[in-house]
Amino acid sequence: MEFRTLLLSTLLGLLFVEPGFGQRGDMNTGQWLKDKEELIKNLEDRVKYAEGCQNDVEALEARLNATVDELMRQKAEVDRLSSENEGLQTRLDATEEAISKLNQSSAKSAPQIAFSVSLANTGEIYRGPCTDKALIFKRVFSNTGDGYDQNTGIFTAPVNGLYYFSFSTYGYNTHAMGAILMKNSILQVSTYDSPTVDGSDSSSNFVVLQLAAGDKVHMELWDNGRVFDNLNGHTTFSGFLVFPV
Repeated sequence: MEFRTLLLSTLLGLLFVEPGFGQRGDMNTGQWLKDKEELIKNLEDRVKYAEGCQNDVEALEARLNATVDELMRQKAEVDRLSSENEGLQTRLDATEEAISKLNQSSAKSAPQIAFSVSLANTGEIYRGPCTDKALIFKRVFSNTGDGYDQNTGIFTAPVNGLYYFSFSTYGYNTHAMGAILMKNSILQVSTYDSPTVDGSDSSSNFVVLQLAAGDKVHMELWDNGRVFDNLNGHTTFSGFLVFPV
């Protein structure tokens, strides 16, 4: 309203400051007033239009300000999320690095213990029957960790853990065939085949044992037992550490 009043006052002032207004006796005063009224009406219409334009501009400015505020809010939110994402990525990278180091450390620190042997390292060998029934496997395929002693046939556990052992035996029908897996001189599992009319027999077995460091595992013959081996590796003994405990 202030804008409209000011504009109308200015225009009206200009209308009524017409030179020689009081000296024009030949002018139709009624017509002059009518013309001025129409002019004023036109001016009022233009003022209304100008006011409408001004209102539209103010509305657009308000919407623009609201849009700018929303964009600023969204930018702040994006910046916050970006910062959080960087933090999460940093934590993820650190976690992956820690896991990688842990895996590498576990792989390096876990003892590597395994052996695999057979009875004969040359020619043919019949073992048994005999008083000393311990089987000494002379042909060493592998002995990682040096737990197996090929001079005594005894495996000594280097560390506490669960160990897997397997063995196979082969023999002929003249004697009982098979062997016994012993832990600290106590029978654990075995293979056995009594003398029969068939020509030969073979068998195998396995076991998982929990051993303390220093526990000893070896193979023995049955009483009056006999086994046979050659470079084909019929009679064997193997073991490895599954995991420490």
